[in-house]
Amino acid sequence: MSATLLNSRDLEFLLYELLDTEALLNRPRYQDHSREVFNATLDTAKTISERYFANHNAKGDANEPHFDGKDIHIIPETKIAWDALAEAGFLSAHYDADEDGLQLPEIVLRASMAYFNAGNIASSGYPFLSIGAANLIHSFGNAEQKALFLPPMREGRFAGTMALTEPNQGSALADITTTAKPCADGSYLISGQKMYISGGDQNITENIVHMVLARIDGAPMGTKGISLFICPKFLVNPDGSLGERNDVALAGLLHKMGYRNTTSTVLNFGENGGAKAFLVGEPHKGLQYMFQMMNEARIGVGLGAAVLGYQGYIYSLNYAKERPQGRLPSNKDPKSAQINIIEHADVRRMLLAQKSYAEGALALCLYATSLYEDSRTADTENQRQQAFLLLDLITPIVKSWPSKYGLKANELAIQVLGGAGYIREYPVEQYYRDNRLNPIHEGTEAIHGIDILGRKVLLNNSAGLILFNEAVSATLSDASAYQDLKDLIQPVADGLQTLNTVTATLLGNMAEHTDLSLANATVYLDLFGRVLMSWIWLKQAVCAARGLENTSVHEADKNFYMGKLQATRFYIQWELPEIGPQADLLCRFDDVPFKMQADWF
Repeated sequence: MSATLLNSRDLEFLLYELLDTEALLNRPRYQDHSREVFNATLDTAKTISERYFANHNAKGDANEPHFDGKDIHIIPETKIAWDALAEAGFLSAHYDADEDGLQLPEIVLRASMAYFNAGNIASSGYPFLSIGAANLIHSFGNAEQKALFLPPMREGRFAGTMALTEPNQGSALADITTTAKPCADGSYLISGQKMYISGGDQNITENIVHMVLARIDGAPMGTKGISLFICPKFLVNPDGSLGERNDVALAGLLHKMGYRNTTSTVLNFGENGGAKAFLVGEPHKGLQYMFQMMNEARIGVGLGAAVLGYQGYIYSLNYAKERPQGRLPSNKDPKSAQINIIEHADVRRMLLAQKSYAEGALALCLYATSLYEDSRTADTENQRQQAFLLLDLITPIVKSWPSKYGLKANELAIQVLGGAGYIREYPVEQYYRDNRLNPIHEGTEAIHGIDILGRKVLLNNSAGLILFNEAVSATLSDASAYQDLKDLIQPVADGLQTLNTVTATLLGNMAEHTDLSLANATVYLDLFGRVLMSWIWLKQAVCAARGLENTSVHEADKNFYMGKLQATRFYIQWELPEIGPQADLLCRFDDVPFKMQADWF
């Protein structure tokens, strides 16, 4: 049984019925495009993924990159995939036409990346990071830096990375010790070590552009003393040709549970006097700049997690439709034919849970991307600002919810296959291993829980939370027009009220008891995520109910819409009620983990 990348009908539904991507054609930046152009872009991404990414997904997992002490070796199919993606223009698809870009909406590029992730999450890691690094230079680099580094990055001759983490520091960026010493010519010499740098070395591009966080000599401690630098593997001459090797050395590769074909590296900067680097923007504002790439990456990580969950769901669904085993409990005739396992109620439960997680997560990530698009190209400044505020609020959930529940979907996919799911002859065990990284990188659940509760819900006098309430209320009003949805309205409304009550209770205690108020922030993150996802599913249900009103709807579309309605019902009736005990735990400031002492373990 071959793996299917994505359900193209679902992607079409999300882009054109849920998010009305076609309306972007009314904006000046996209008036030269058409829906046909958007679809052709997606078809190209799908074709490239099928031919050049999916073909080595298992091979890259079984033959992970290795370092012989001098050179790094990656299976050759990886470079072929990179070249195909670059030649099709996806590394610069979102840039303006006068910058050699395709001037496509961000959501079309993100949906295209979903196809690449579905084909091979590990190999798609290289362009994912490179696009983010180039965006960082594009936003904050000076004219010389843009001219020197962006053209080869857009063409695929240079790749990019983000070099933040250091040994023993993990996500504690305020404590990084990598230093940058000013030179007379305006450049800097960087010294230090970075760890867990995805794509930190590889043999698929001519050069690698590292975006490095470091502390200029004499800078203040903490996050306010961090600066951002461009530090290439090879120096680049003014004419764009490669110069000498920079003082950046691969100390070793890290061997991972999954995501194996993306190199994870330890890099030494400045072992021989200092790695030459170039300051981006102003001194001491590096973390502020880097948050652009980090937030882009968080949506991208959420998308990757969603797609891996989606892959497991599709595979286990097809398996369940074809695998005969057993009979219904009411059938006592051992001579009767076995039924396919999809006829068993508990298998349908597991498939429905996967559907609610995977399709919900994909919808969430594309919705977040539509907010990003609106924050840049919406018609009015007020619309742009509102989109930014709402996106800023939900970004921790966009990263963490798909990472948690996409992984849970993969676990259920293995369970549907039974023993077959646990062996490597079937892809679902690799999906699980690949997805296990996503709750960790780009911020663990704990970090995002503290971020949303300790910072995001408070920003701008809770403007983002107010906008979220307004958006949910609008969907509740829309749903009231459809009889089949009326029993789902009150549970979502009650869930929103619960979220608001819990938020107010926790914030009211924050100033006096900060540590205790944030001690269970991951529970708050999950509660908020369940309410957000119930809304995302209800929005999909409204679109499905609208689609079913069309008297000429085809049978396949009718089944598709009915599936959306049933998944909505499942999520709101099975998953949303879990916020009840979560709210109780949070509002009574349960302190059992908080008061547990290290010596008691």
